[in-house]
Amino acid sequence: MPMSEDELRATTIGELKPLDAPIELVDYDPEWPRLFEREAERVRSALGSRVLQLEHAGSTSVPGLIAKPRIDMILVVADSADEPAYVVPLEAAGYVLRIREPDWFEHRLLRGPDTDINLHVFSAGCPEIDRMLLFRDHLRTDEADRELYARRKRELAGQEWKYVQNYADAKTAVVEEILARAAADGIRAAR
Repeated sequence: MPMSEDELRATTIGELKPLDAPIELVDYDPEWPRLFEREAERVRSALGSRVLQLEHAGSTSVPGLIAKPRIDMILVVADSADEPAYVVPLEAAGYVLRIREPDWFEHRLLRGPDTDINLHVFSAGCPEIDRMLLFRDHLRTDEADRELYARRKRELAGQEWKYVQNYADAKTAVVEEILARAAADGIRAAR
């Protein structure tokens, strides 16, 4: 369900910035995995053993897929609601907490110090982690769904959006369609 402007304001830390340009989609850049690794090392250096899992996710993690040039990362910690355990050291390393969603898996999002990243933070065992990784892994191996997703992203990027989140919300239907196929493929493969 799309987030209302009031919901966006309630979860955003700092100024809620309207989109002042079209959504930028670029061809896959083989540099993205290296940028992920660099940021992953920075996160690991800041948090040490508090990093339970760290993954490259989103479109920049799928070779051949167009993407907004922003690296999405999934950071799994023991308890994402326990911000002092990880936000303070990440802020010391230059990250900025931008989103706090206690009603959606205690999700937190931090932006990177010098690389355009979204660092999504979830607690261990959160089902959204598996969902995001299933989507990534399926798109890495299924060319038809990768092309379907790319087409839908191009269509949506050509529209006007007040906030980037509105664009992200508009992709929900195609994401759910692809996830249903990915889950069915996984069930068939397990048999």
